[in-house]
Amino acid sequence: MTGFDPSKVYAEAMDAQDELAEFRQDFVIPDPELIYLDGNSLGRLPRQTAERLQAAVTEQWGKELIRGWNQDWYHAPTRVGEKIAQLVGAAPGQVIVSDTTSLNLFKLVVAALRAMPGRQRIISDTLNFPSDLYILQGCIELLGGQHLLDLVPSSDGILPDLEALEEMIGPDTALVTLSHVVFKSGFLYDAQAITELAHKAGALVLWDLSHSAGAVPIELDAWGVDLAVGCTYKYLNGGPGSPAYLYVRKELQQTLCPPTWGWWAQREPFAFDLDFVPAEGMNRYLVSSPPVLSMLAMESSVEVLLQAGMDRLRRKSVAQTSYLIDLSDHYLATLGFTLGSPRAVEQRGSHVSLRHPEGYRVNRALIEMMNLIPDFRAPDNLRLGIAPLYTRYVDIWEAVQRIRRVVDERLYERYSVERLAVT
Repeated sequence: MTGFDPSKVYAEAMDAQDELAEFRQDFVIPDPELIYLDGNSLGRLPRQTAERLQAAVTEQWGKELIRGWNQDWYHAPTRVGEKIAQLVGAAPGQVIVSDTTSLNLFKLVVAALRAMPGRQRIISDTLNFPSDLYILQGCIELLGGQHLLDLVPSSDGILPDLEALEEMIGPDTALVTLSHVVFKSGFLYDAQAITELAHKAGALVLWDLSHSAGAVPIELDAWGVDLAVGCTYKYLNGGPGSPAYLYVRKELQQTLCPPTWGWWAQREPFAFDLDFVPAEGMNRYLVSSPPVLSMLAMESSVEVLLQAGMDRLRRKSVAQTSYLIDLSDHYLATLGFTLGSPRAVEQRGSHVSLRHPEGYRVNRALIEMMNLIPDFRAPDNLRLGIAPLYTRYVDIWEAVQRIRRVVDERLYERYSVERLAVT
């Protein structure tokens, strides 16, 4: 089908021809009436993940006890990392699962800055996830305040000033670090172009893939990326607090020295030597014992994405986010909503932000009255995440109708402007 039709019949027809429709049955969906559009924050539970976790608890931990380390657990950070590598365009031996996104970012930022003596500037942007900026600020403090953090501005909260970014990168730049997909607006950077720009100035590049891996095709090797980090609980469906991953280009692995000298980063951890000798390859970027149960659960979720294929996932994501924007223009524009994401598909990840002065209270009403789960990001962004593996076109159509009702009937006025701890 081509063109745009605002009717529900059109949405049902699009679902009927969806090449990824069969994957929805691979997820636990206990309430078919609940519309879940927050997979960009926490993905749904894959059925095989629940089965794998049950087996890990009862069979491996329950029966094998500590023998499980030699049978399946010890090499899990590398094994799972290699599966994620296939999703982000990395050859073997460059991705490993470890710790959290913030801790991995800390490791790589400190290592990168120490490897670039004489260069004082770090480039990021005002659209970056605040936690990333906090880590950068902490690294600067830790290293004696010798570095400066320059933030690329945004005039609209949607798009970064790309001309300003180009002007900022220069001979004193040590590191350029950005989120591949911006967490509020969903803006998608041309990572290859920015990486090439930074390399021309002699700087290193570090990408945060948390809002892009599993939804947007990524080619870290082909783009010449130096470093990357990412979480696994969004589009990778790894579960709440599932361990993160990091990527280090092969040529840099022995050069960079992360500041976290944990025993799993030791060349021979079970020799128990008193002096630290870093491991070869990616193991030097580990710290200590991994969260095995979370890692095994997440491993099975990654396998579902590999079966679907990133090209098909991106094709459906583009179609569904475009459809959502068209529906918003048709049904919501007259109710005070404006688009908080790029219209150009090549500049958009897999979530759409709709801005409204009452965005927070609208979000509360949707969750508590309309059986619709999006999320809210200050000051006025209602984020609607499209997870192509399980989001249907009819879900998007129905979501827009429920949003329309909340505003048209002023149902949001039943809620306080005082915000809950988690939005």
